[in-house]
Amino acid sequence: MDRLTDGSDLVDVLGDWTSTSGGRAPLYRRLAEAVRRAIHAGDLHAGERLPSERDLARALAVSRATVVSAYDELRSIGLVDSRRGSGTRVVRPPNFRPSGDGRLRAANPIINRASEHPGDVISLARAIDPGAPHLRGALLDLVHADLPALLAGSGYHPAGLPELRQAVASYLTATGLQTEPKQVVITTGAQQAIGLITQMYLRRGWTAVVESPSWPGCLDVFRATGVRLVGVELDAEGIRADLLAKAMAEHGPDLLYVMPTYHNPTGVLMSANRRRRIAELAARYAVPVVEDHAYTVGAAEGAPPPIGAFASTGAEVLTVGSLAKSVWAGLRIGWVRGSIETAERLARHKALADLGSPILDQALAARLLPQLAELGATRAMELRERLGRARELLTQYIPEWRWRTPDGGSALWIELPNTDARVFAQVALRHGVEVVPGAATDPTGAHDNFIRFPFGFQDETLTELVHRLSRAWGESRR
Repeated sequence: MDRLTDGSDLVDVLGDWTSTSGGRAPLYRRLAEAVRRAIHAGDLHAGERLPSERDLARALAVSRATVVSAYDELRSIGLVDSRRGSGTRVVRPPNFRPSGDGRLRAANPIINRASEHPGDVISLARAIDPGAPHLRGALLDLVHADLPALLAGSGYHPAGLPELRQAVASYLTATGLQTEPKQVVITTGAQQAIGLITQMYLRRGWTAVVESPSWPGCLDVFRATGVRLVGVELDAEGIRADLLAKAMAEHGPDLLYVMPTYHNPTGVLMSANRRRRIAELAARYAVPVVEDHAYTVGAAEGAPPPIGAFASTGAEVLTVGSLAKSVWAGLRIGWVRGSIETAERLARHKALADLGSPILDQALAARLLPQLAELGATRAMELRERLGRARELLTQYIPEWRWRTPDGGSALWIELPNTDARVFAQVALRHGVEVVPGAATDPTGAHDNFIRFPFGFQDETLTELVHRLSRAWGESRR
């Protein structure tokens, strides 16, 4: 079966094709050049069938004439061939050798764009927040007070710097989840934490239950392992318990992944009753739970404790957190909290991965963790102000878009009326905005008309962003 007959599949391969040739050439030439590069990179192989002109035009939100002209150009240089009944296929010219075995492209644009030049594009693939002001003072204190002792040690702590494990344990205990330092493993961000958990708990063909929608980065990690994903809808209190019970009974999952506090991308805060119910279901069906709290920024006083606090004896709940949202994404420090036995197993996986996260980063994090509640409250106040500005701009310039005001977090989950967000993403890219379409968060198609809109930009950037999106929306409507 040809893998590219759906135009959206080729769109994933081509990436940011509109910036090819610096964005100056006609669209058809930029498209032809992007396909040529994909062939030379090994992303497209000899004999592969390309989408029909009509399907690709629809997926790229361009005219059919643009695709016809691009295919004509590719035929003229001998890279594709078209025959009646078999469509347009990639051709390998004589003495041609691709420059590589193809690039790994993920559904998550955060990962893809990390290795590509961003140009003048405003990306909605990630929320960009400056480092907390406390960072400078903490770093200077670290250099003067802690550096000699740190340099005298070996630098190898696979489970994490003891001082940081203690600080994380104290922080989690304060949230209502009683924790000992031996239950904590320090990771290089929440992303590594999820990757290590996946290695430890899942194998190809096994099943994981996730929220629908969910975070694309997590879905990519599961897919790369060959895991089968089962999505469960959310409501205003979090993942629906009735549907989760049904999924557990029918599919016998090997893992459950949820984001209880300010779910990404919807911003929902899971209620205490729902957290308790999830813990009960996980214990009944013996399903390990991963609760990702990486998006917890300034959770309101009295917010429910983590799901692990509701777990009965014998239930397996792994609590993931990080400093990315409250402190700075550049401080790549995360953690996993589980039972002592689970932490020991996870530390062995961590040692195989990198022998331990950078010690200086960990020492800095240990100094900042006692201030995390204060840092989070400050960041949450800033986000509330920016949310108000984003709502004001969107209401003024794109009144057709619909959203629910999130309980917290740094993004709006916006519904585009009667529009496939993957198609709109192509139009937006030509106007200088990278959009994450809902299809990247939910492979079932239930959220194809949604986009995630981080609003944590400075006012000047936020204003320019909405203006660009407004122009793109106007073009897509025409």
